[in-house]
Amino acid sequence: MSKFVKIADKKVGDGYPCFITAEIGINHNGSVSLAKKLIDIACVAGCDAVKFQKRTVDVVYSKEELERPRQSIFGETNGDLKRGLELNFEDYSEIDKYCKEKKILWYASCWDEQSVDFIEQFDVPCYKIAAASLTDDNLLQYIKSKGKPIFLSTGMSSMEQIRHAVEILGEDNLILYQCTSTYPTAEHEINLKVIESFKKEFNCPIGYSGHERGLLPTIVSVVYGANAVERHITNDRTNWGSDQAASLELDGIHRIVRDIRKIPGITGDGVKKIYDSEIPIIKKLRRV
Repeated sequence: MSKFVKIADKKVGDGYPCFITAEIGINHNGSVSLAKKLIDIACVAGCDAVKFQKRTVDVVYSKEELERPRQSIFGETNGDLKRGLELNFEDYSEIDKYCKEKKILWYASCWDEQSVDFIEQFDVPCYKIAAASLTDDNLLQYIKSKGKPIFLSTGMSSMEQIRHAVEILGEDNLILYQCTSTYPTAEHEINLKVIESFKKEFNCPIGYSGHERGLLPTIVSVVYGANAVERHITNDRTNWGSDQAASLELDGIHRIVRDIRKIPGITGDGVKKIYDSEIPIIKKLRRV
């Protein structure tokens, strides 16, 4: 059996159940109460984990970018928006406690080193590196230094950039996501065959992080060999927020989990045979 990555008590790799993450991201809109509702959705759907995003706003964004006018529910500038979406230590302490009560894993994509240190306080089982951070060598090295499994998203990245990132992170404890960083992603840009290309080149589990409308590409990604999948979730796709339109409500994420869990039985073992259930049909329909 090929290499696997262990996340808490779950193994991610060929021959193991697909690891399914419900991406809460910033869809909590700065509210712990809403975050808990989204955790509940992930639990009801049967997901393995939920994921958040963590940024140190003044490190990730320039002063000019933060001062840029941008109307939102939080104020008049982009800085008002970015700061309004960040949860503090008490918020994450409550989320950590809630996830433990619900028996679901949680982790985060950290966009800077200070955010890694912040999330480390909660001893999360793994980290995610966002596609936007794939070329940030210092951040990659810093996350690797924590010695935990890493999901690496490959959106808006060339193969040369991906190879470089993998060289820094190493293939041990790494799960590589095929991803296209548009929200929502057009069908002709999803490119699930990249999963097969990654499997040929890299000796680590391969997954799929989807931002498309609908369910089919995420489900089909597992047929192409995805060992892990990630989709954004929301309690209401009409909520305010840039990621809501590419997110799934409870029914959608529930169907994703349900159908992915059926795939191993549907695809079978590849050995052509006559099933016992077919024998009465043979007797009934064949002349010779």
